[in-house]
Amino acid sequence: MTEGNDENAAAVRAAVEGEMRLLDPEVRASPARVLELLDPEFTEIGASGRRWNAESILTVTSGGSVSAESPVEVSDMSGVVLAPGVVHLTYFSDNRGRRVWRSSLWRLTGSGWRMYFHQGTPSAS
Repeated sequence: MTEGNDENAAAVRAAVEGEMRLLDPEVRASPARVLELLDPEFTEIGASGRRWNAESILTVTSGGSVSAESPVEVSDMSGVVLAPGVVHLTYFSDNRGRRVWRSSLWRLTGSGWRMYFHQGTPSAS
C-alpha cells in the first residue's frame, strides 16, 4: 500500500476498509449497507463490460452473486491519494477461479468515504 503522511495513510486505510466491506457477503446482501458505501454518482464498468450505477448494482450485490461459501480473495491491494479526499485503489480479486484486476476511486463526502467509480478487467494471470 502506498502511503505518504499520516493523513494520506488514514485516507488509504479508509478506502481499503470500504472496499473490503463491499466484498463482504453480509454487506452485499444488504442494499442499505451497500448504498452507504456507494457515492450517489457511482458508476462501474464491470468485468463483463456492462456499465452499472448505484441502483443497478444492487440487483447483483443483493442477488447473492458472492456467497459466504465462496468468498472473494483479494491480493496485491495498493492505494494512493490522488488529491485531498480522493483515493485510488487497485487489486486483484479471485472468486471461484475468476481473476479480475480491479480499480476503484473513493472520495470523501459529508457521509464519509464512498466509492465513486469502479472498473473490473478480467485477467488471465
